[in-house]
Amino acid sequence: MFEKILIANRGEIAVRIIRACREMGIRTVAVYSEVDRTALHVQQADEAVAIGPPPASESYLSTDRIIQAARATGAQAIHPGYGFLAENDDFARLCEKENLVFIGPNSTALCLVGDKIRARQTMEKAGIPITPGMKSIPSNLAESVEAAGALGYPVIVKASAGGGGKGMRIVAEEKDLKPALEAGMREAKAAFGDESVYLEKYLEEPRHVEIQVLADNYGNTVHLFERECSIQRRHQKIIEETPSPALDPDLRNRMGEAAKRAVRAAGYNNAGTVEFLLDKDKNFYFLEVNARLQVEHPVTELVTGLDLVRQQILIASGEKLAFGQEDLRQSGHAIECRIYAEDPAKGFLPSAGRITFLREPSGPGVRVDSGVYAGWDVPIYYDPILAKLIVWGETRDTACRRMARALDDYVILGIPSGLSFLKDAINHPEFRAGRTTTAFIPKYFRDWKKTEKEKEDQGRLALTVAAFDEIRKTTGPDGSPARSSRRERPSPWRSLGRWRIGGQSHHGV
Repeated sequence: MFEKILIANRGEIAVRIIRACREMGIRTVAVYSEVDRTALHVQQADEAVAIGPPPASESYLSTDRIIQAARATGAQAIHPGYGFLAENDDFARLCEKENLVFIGPNSTALCLVGDKIRARQTMEKAGIPITPGMKSIPSNLAESVEAAGALGYPVIVKASAGGGGKGMRIVAEEKDLKPALEAGMREAKAAFGDESVYLEKYLEEPRHVEIQVLADNYGNTVHLFERECSIQRRHQKIIEETPSPALDPDLRNRMGEAAKRAVRAAGYNNAGTVEFLLDKDKNFYFLEVNARLQVEHPVTELVTGLDLVRQQILIASGEKLAFGQEDLRQSGHAIECRIYAEDPAKGFLPSAGRITFLREPSGPGVRVDSGVYAGWDVPIYYDPILAKLIVWGETRDTACRRMARALDDYVILGIPSGLSFLKDAINHPEFRAGRTTTAFIPKYFRDWKKTEKEKEDQGRLALTVAAFDEIRKTTGPDGSPARSSRRERPSPWRSLGRWRIGGQSHHGV
């Protein structure tokens, strides 16, 4: 087993990996850009290494600096999380060359499935139905125009080197194709360091259903059932659940077996997700393989009882899967809401700024995976995800009610967070009935606004927090006048009282 793992990521996923490592007795190394110096993942890791300026291209996407950080700290393995370098086969190959274990698929498999075009080619050879689309990266605009005409509009521009909605653009007419390709290439380059994009036929109003898989280094492969991910904005998921309301046992089994066949065809190992589009007639089509841990992995953990990060580490360390397909069961229902620093009333515009107050929900069946704290300044440089709220219930109705209550209890002040929007989505009759497709938000929430009551309630809460903040600036812990008249913003550390960091060290690269 590894003694020390470097986490080549930031935010809530880095914190999630740190917690799994801590439970396994593994020391962790965080990396951070200049703007993330005081980030939560930096505070919670055993060691932290500065790797460059705020732009991801100069820090979190800098393979040389990350390898150097691993060498400087004696890390034996690197966990890439999701995004950034997680699906970069060149980085996985570099880790192998440097005798560092990449906690993910081997570089050969990653080359096949991490690149969406190669993945489509591999799946087609394996006899798995794929969505109509290009089978190679276009070398010029003329090729894209010709392909779009053959596919028939609408088409969708997709990044070849990554997922998460980055680089995606829907194109309804030929005149919009060139600007969509250019915008998609810019976004793909910024997110993954690779500007390659291609075209697929855009299927209107399907369900987005994915299958979680685990594969060890000895040919053992299992699927951990499905996740329904149809609630999306800007082609990025915001609400996920399992089981899917659309699947019966037969369809679940067929899709699960297809996912296993897909990863075996690629010689895949470690954790991954095979994504499908499901049409109204229950036909499913291969969409892509996400060759990494998914943002929405917690819902699978809650219904299967497995820690997926732990499983990733065990597989990467050379252990066999300790269970077979026949040992796995789904229990209850789980739902996840992604909490973003963005304003749904303004087209989900990302927002930066200081979190002035934070209260997270709790209670039976409630889990929060967070990468932020009160007083943290959310930067503008990265994906705006702050946290994930996950609930479990014995039934889907129980889970929906629990999620609505937890969203009620969740408070984030200082920046927009979309909590009210998520609550309205969870309470919508079509969601409660399980009738969800990728058109859910455009169809039912195109002109969503906060109610006046919600605005008033948030305003009153903000005033109460501000008043409490003023009292704390001028009084001591017992309510007596403070000895110093200097008015300071209370930090999270002052709020804790006496504290120390157990041996964490900081390095510069």
